[in-house]
Amino acid sequence: MGLCPLHSDHKPSFLVDPGKGLFYCYGCGRGGDVIRFAELYHQVKFPQALELLHQWRGLGPLLHEAASFYRMQLHRHGEAVAYLRQRGVQSPELIEHMQMGYAPGGCLRSWLMRLGYPLHALRQAGLVTAAGYDAFIHRIVFPLEGNLYGRSISTSAPPHRFLPGAKGGLYLWQQVRHCPEVILVEGLFDYAVLWQAGFHNVTCSMGTHLNAHQYGQLCDGPRTIYLALDADANGSGQQATQSLACRLSEQGINVRRVSLPDGHDPNSFFVENGDARQFQALLEAARS
Repeated sequence: MGLCPLHSDHKPSFLVDPGKGLFYCYGCGRGGDVIRFAELYHQVKFPQALELLHQWRGLGPLLHEAASFYRMQLHRHGEAVAYLRQRGVQSPELIEHMQMGYAPGGCLRSWLMRLGYPLHALRQAGLVTAAGYDAFIHRIVFPLEGNLYGRSISTSAPPHRFLPGAKGGLYLWQQVRHCPEVILVEGLFDYAVLWQAGFHNVTCSMGTHLNAHQYGQLCDGPRTIYLALDADANGSGQQATQSLACRLSEQGINVRRVSLPDGHDPNSFFVENGDARQFQALLEAARS
């Protein structure tokens, strides 16, 4: 019996029978088999749920090997190291904590095939394109919960890339879920500079649109959430902050909105000479 991941649960009500592959929640009344759980958890229909389950079967080891390969490449390529410095990443401890890697392109396929993975499995996972090229070429790569995220170091390519499927829950949530105060940011480089500055009670939603799982995680216990989303020039980050603050408050969560300087996100705040003392002042001035 544990907390239900399908709704805002504050006491254990979720029962799983591993032998029969069934679940039931006494709180929200939902139950079924593993396919039904995938439908509810990821908010998809039956065919998409089956596809996700098929992808995940055996996907974990493959993603682990890909992420390990990318980590080996990081310090072999000066352009990757230069990009990390540009984004304010300086600490080897941080790079290890986030298991950062780099996709130089041209050699992931041969590496994984030498380990015994067939080409069709690499294509199905989304690691290589139909033409056989590395899908994450010239990107800083971060392993996620059942996925990978790649941030392009080139301005000529789309900035963000995930593997097909759900992006998963909040970043490294298990490391902060018991903290009485949690800082929520949009991007992994926002997370990086805050963690490097000593704010280890930080997590990341990888965008302003939280999925049901991420929202449920924020509501799974009493805590104060500091929303440090981007202060976009077009106001989109501020609107997302206001909307999320209202939703969380309705669930009884204590919310504080962090006001960053106009046009800044946490990463640019630190890159442009902000420091831990100044960010702490922003937290203390945060409004409900």
